[in-house]
Amino acid sequence: MTLTTRLKTGLMAAALGFGAAMLTPASAEDIVPGATGPNGHPVLTFIGKEPPGTRCNNNLQVAVQVANTYQVPIQILSASMVEDLPAPAVYYGDQLIAADGADFNGMSSYQMVADTLEMDGVPKHESVGLIGNEKVNKEFTDLQSIIKTGGK
Repeated sequence: MTLTTRLKTGLMAAALGFGAAMLTPASAEDIVPGATGPNGHPVLTFIGKEPPGTRCNNNLQVAVQVANTYQVPIQILSASMVEDLPAPAVYYGDQLIAADGADFNGMSSYQMVADTLEMDGVPKHESVGLIGNEKVNKEFTDLQSIIKTGGK
C-alpha cells in the first residue's frame, strides 16, 4: 500500500471522526474479502465509489454508528484500491453484507451490520461514543435522512 493510499484512507477515517484499521497488505487481494485485524479478528470493510454517492455516503454513516458501538476493526477503501470488487460494498471478513449489483445493491444499514457482528460475538464498547448523545444523535439521524434522499 503506497503512502498516498495510506494518507487517503487515514484522511477519510479522520474526516469521519474515528480510526480505521490501517492494514498494510501486499496486494488488493489481501485487503478484502477476508481481511483480519491485529488479533486475527475479521475486519469490517466499507468500499466506496469516488466520489461517494448516496449509497456510499449511507455506508460511511453506518461505519460511524458501528465504530461508536462495537469493538471491531474498520477499514474504508476507495474503489480504486480494489478495482476487481464492486462498489459500494460492505464485507465482514469473508462475509459479504452488501454489494453493488448484488445483496442490497451495496447499501447497508446499521441493523444489518450489527446483526452480523452480534452473531459473531463482537463485543460492544462499555459506553456508546458521541453518537449516543441525544442532541448529536438527532442531528446525525437528520443527516442520514438527507443523505438517503440525495439532499431533496
